[in-house]
Amino acid sequence: MGSMYKDDQDDWMTVCLKYLLFVFNFLFWMGGGAVMGVGVWTLIDKGDYLSLLASSTFAVSAYILILAGGLVMVTSFLGCCAVIREQRSCLSVYFSCLLLIFLIELVAGVLAYVYHQRLSEELKQHLNQTMTENYAQRGKESITLAVDMLHQDFKCCGSNSSLDWRHSAYVASPEAERRVVPDSCCKTITPRCGQRDHPSNIYKVEGGCITKLEHFLADHLLIIGAVGIGVACLQVKHPHTHTHTHTQTNTHNCVHTPQLSFSSSPPHKGRSSGR
Repeated sequence: MGSMYKDDQDDWMTVCLKYLLFVFNFLFWMGGGAVMGVGVWTLIDKGDYLSLLASSTFAVSAYILILAGGLVMVTSFLGCCAVIREQRSCLSVYFSCLLLIFLIELVAGVLAYVYHQRLSEELKQHLNQTMTENYAQRGKESITLAVDMLHQDFKCCGSNSSLDWRHSAYVASPEAERRVVPDSCCKTITPRCGQRDHPSNIYKVEGGCITKLEHFLADHLLIIGAVGIGVACLQVKHPHTHTHTHTQTNTHNCVHTPQLSFSSSPPHKGRSSGR
């Protein structure tokens, strides 16, 4: 009687753990979609400014998040199949994928955090040079577009101030047509409006575009780092649930094996009595 009660209790615990693991994998799958979404959003919404950065670390962090998010979604599906079919080989692959995803997300988070610390220095060293030497130059269309968007989105002009444009290759060229700043610096863009740099005509912001771009990128690097490291830390606890479920399932199977041999013992007892 006690053995039957124990078997029923084991059945109940195994079923509950399976359902719990299935639900957890579904939430894990949704989390993978969120991680991938953050990476895609970073590249789409911030991709126009990537050409202004000297380092590719910002883009690499976003690409790593996209890769990790995709792996999380595939692995979660594999985990659900492994739980339903109770296949040891699937669970082994599942745990290996979890370890790989953990490492990838950790790398993305650490990269974002490290680059966040270096961002200010990099922008100070390279942004002004990138803008003044490449704006409106042949083969540098992506930088020209990024600078124009930077001026209009953040309502600023020049890396540190509008005076930076006086020493630019663009203003010194015949194509400038006596402009002292690009037309994108103007509050209201009209043809050749950049010929006049009065504060009533162009954006004059303390700290220039470099300050606003730094805050903008720093905020999103923190998001990338938090998502990468946060999800990786959640996965550290996740495998313990899987291990316990797998152990519980194996224990449940072992409990039933002795019962099959015990049920065949009464005939032996009968033959012994006959003697």
